[in-house]
Formats: sequence, C-alpha cells, structure tokens
Amino acid sequence: MKAVKSSSLLITLFFVLGISVLLLSPAIVSAQTAAASTSELADTDCAKCHAKPPADLAANGGKHKGVGCTGCHVGHPPTVKDNIPKCNQCHGGKPHFELKGCLGCHTNPHTPLKISFGANVTEPCLTCHTDQIKQLREHKSKHSALGCSTCHNVHGKIPECLQCHKPHSAEMTAAECKKCHKPHMPTVVTYASDVPSKDCAACHKMVYETLTNSNAKHKTFACAFCHQAKHKMMPKCSDCHGVPHPAGIMAKFPKCGECHNIAHDLNHWPAKAAEKKETPKETKKKKKH
Repeated sequence: MKAVKSSSLLITLFFVLGISVLLLSPAIVSAQTAAASTSELADTDCAKCHAKPPADLAANGGKHKGVGCTGCHVGHPPTVKDNIPKCNQCHGGKPHFELKGCLGCHTNPHTPLKISFGANVTEPCLTCHTDQIKQLREHKSKHSALGCSTCHNVHGKIPECLQCHKPHSAEMTAAECKKCHKPHMPTVVTYASDVPSKDCAACHKMVYETLTNSNAKHKTFACAFCHQAKHKMMPKCSDCHGVPHPAGIMAKFPKCGECHNIAHDLNHWPAKAAEKKETPKETKKKKKH
C-alpha cells in the first residue's frame, strides 16, 4: 500500500511540475526576447543577412558610409515594426531637402549620390543650381525651353555640345565650342583674346579669306584683336588710328571706307566699285578729256 501511495505522489508531483513548466514557458520566451531586443546590433550583424546594402555603402555610400547600418535603422523587426527612416529625419535646413519623393532621383539610399532622372525634370534641380537657371531665363535661347534632364540625364554629367549640335567646321572639336559659347546662355558669344582666327572662319569664311588675301597690315592681326571680347563687337577705325587726316579731309570724307574700302580689304577697290564711287562731276571731266 505504501508503494502504491508513493507512486501516486510521484505521478502527482510530475504532473504539477509539467503544468508549471507549460505555464512558465511563455514568460521565459518573453524574457529571452526582451533580453535580445535590448542587446545592440552591430553593423557586422546586419551584413550576415543583408549583404548588398553594406557593399553599396562601402562602394558609393558618400556621407552615409560613415553613418553605418545602425545609424539609420534603429532596431529590427519584429521588435520594431518599421525601421526604415525618413530622409528628413537627418536632412534639413536647405530648399532641396524640402522636396518630396526623394527616392524618385536618389533611387538607392545606400548609394545616395548615384542619381538618376526621369524625362523632363527641372524643378528639383533648381533648388541647388540657381546660377544656371538664372542664365537660361535671362538669356533666352532654345536651351531655355528644355528640361534640365534633357541634357543632364545623369547627375553630374556634362554633355558634349556635339551630342546635339553640328560643329561650325569639320575641324572643330567639342572642347572648342566652350571657348565661345556658355551652354546656359549660348547666344551670348564671348571669347578670349587668343582665340584663333580659324575658329571665327568656321562661320565667317568669306571675311576670313578676304582678310588673309589682303595686302594690308590688317591681315597680320587675329580677328579677336579688333573684334574684342564679344561677338558682333564692331570697332571704330579711330580706336586704333585716331584722327589720321587734317580736319578738311575728314569733313569731306567722314567715313573711312569712302577712301579705304572695308577693313578686311583696305585700299583695294574692284573696278565696278571704283566706277560707282565716282561723282557725276568726275565722270563729266573724264568725258571732256
């Protein structure tokens, strides 16, 4: 009888212990989870499951590279439901950071400076590139009607002019375009004093050939020597020559070209032009003689 009673007591004891374990298990698991959630994750822990983001950060992370995974992603699901931060959580204080839809251009936050654009994007660009839009609006041209991304379809890309435009001459290279034209104000043509005359000849071929075939000293000067700094700048003869003749001659012939022809072909008058220059009195004298 004693043996039976002992067995019954053992069975009861094991039953009670089993029930206790079952009741305590959720509390134990919860305590373990809480302990795990309070332990800090390191960036090396993230890389165990997420290989690509750390690799992207290392290659093209920019300033994000110094922040690391846990600098942006606080906690981890399921303990933290949403650990994807908003851009304005860190970025602010500038007009560009007030824009919405950051991921439209910065498609991968782990490579923030690899920026891609859709078609005809302009407004987001204006929050940083104020000088360029000012030039486009103040100096109207066909470029003014284009979206920024038409030419700059990748951020930081500087397209070659010859990508859209034909050169003025077969010899002209893309680098030479920018000697005279600024892309955001292309119709305002300016140039340095040492720009070679052959560049001007690409558009002004007849003038260039007339000058180089001339016997006058003007042929020794570069185009930019007389037409200084700005396209279509027309110098006056007196800028270099002062008042070359007595007042009586200057009063009778106020325009230098009346005697000297054009500046690109001085003192050379074609026969027909010379005849046209004769006054009626001079023609009558010739007939009398």
